[in-house]
Amino acid sequence: MLKVSNLHAYYGKSHILHGVDMAVGEGEIVALLGRNGSGRSTTVKTIMGMVHGEGSIALRGEEILGRKTFDIAHRGIGYVPENRDIFPKLTVHQNLQLGEKRGNKAPRWSFDDMYRIFPRLKEREHTEAGVLSGGEQQMLTLCRTLMGDPDLIMIDEPTEGLAPKIVELVAEYLKTLKTRGVSVLLVEQKLTIALEISERCYVMGHGAIVFEGTPSDLRANAEIRKEWLEV
Repeated sequence: MLKVSNLHAYYGKSHILHGVDMAVGEGEIVALLGRNGSGRSTTVKTIMGMVHGEGSIALRGEEILGRKTFDIAHRGIGYVPENRDIFPKLTVHQNLQLGEKRGNKAPRWSFDDMYRIFPRLKEREHTEAGVLSGGEQQMLTLCRTLMGDPDLIMIDEPTEGLAPKIVELVAEYLKTLKTRGVSVLLVEQKLTIALEISERCYVMGHGAIVFEGTPSDLRANAEIRKEWLEV
């Protein structure tokens, strides 16, 4: 599905990513782990065309590095940013409408799907998004991205600052994506949820991949966890 090869990225003269190699398969959930400042968010932003990069980013074998963000989105990549970019003056339903992708094929996801995954959004359907709680706004952002019917969805810190019950809902959401054949690249700091739902994981440190393996491999590697993940 997605193959990143020798990816370098820069903010001005600052060299942030140093030859990142990673891949996400069809219908696979992959976790991208690491401490703050390790380069995880820069990686997904570079894939999305929001940060200048050098190297190769291929989506189903087609090079997308250097394309505009809207073009990358139209090709089937959805992105849920860490800062929950909702439209505060629009209702929940209107926010979801803005995420809809118009095309020839029937979309995989409907409004009913969104309200079934997160019943709380149905209750708040006609409420302005700006007055929602942080957890509700996160639900809305996740669902709005899905309304664009992506084949791959990249999610940056979806559980940050959320209550444990909402974290459980987000985990169920991610599992639902997998059952519908959607690939997921999950950027997370919380090891518990990442290791529970992902099939493979990468660990980043100083802008490079320092570990690749299964959740079981990472659980067994105390040295990597201590050096690159634990606070």
